[in-house]
Amino acid sequence: MFKSGSFVSTLFKEPEMNNPAEQIIAANKANLDAFEGAATKAYAGAEKLVELNLAASKAALGETFNHARAVLSVKTPQEFMSLQAAFFQPLAEKSTAYFMHVQSIATEGSADFTKQFEASLADAQKAMNASVDQLVKNAPAGSEAAVAAFQNAMSQGQKAVETAQATIQKASATAQANFVAASKQTSDLVKKASKV
Repeated sequence: MFKSGSFVSTLFKEPEMNNPAEQIIAANKANLDAFEGAATKAYAGAEKLVELNLAASKAALGETFNHARAVLSVKTPQEFMSLQAAFFQPLAEKSTAYFMHVQSIATEGSADFTKQFEASLADAQKAMNASVDQLVKNAPAGSEAAVAAFQNAMSQGQKAVETAQATIQKASATAQANFVAASKQTSDLVKKASKV
């Protein structure tokens, strides 16, 4: 006799992933989900940049009109010079703060993307290794040399990816350090110029 409970549990049972094709499909689905998450975070970063730019533009516009009103009420050249110095000094600090904020938004988005990419890549490598292991187990007799060559090529490919990841991380850290140094140098130069 037929038991409906066992039929339903058999019908909806989690598939075993011994099949290399199923493992690759599962990895591809996970990669698509990770890509969707990364795209969503990138969009959120773009929204933050738009909000920052709108706020900075609005503040700059208000400050410019206030400065123009103050300039119109100046009566002596000394007043004009001190007004100009008072206007440009905070401008340099605000510009530096703005660029630091932009950089932090970019770094945050980049770090999230990198983290997701690395996790997805690790999952894909695990799935690929499991598939290769399964293929090795089922390889026909006499194909040991071809299997060894394939495994060596896979290993070299993984090493190349790991090297590329390390290079990208190093370049990102260097770019961030250069940005911070350039921002500080620009801020210092503007401060010196506004004092003159």
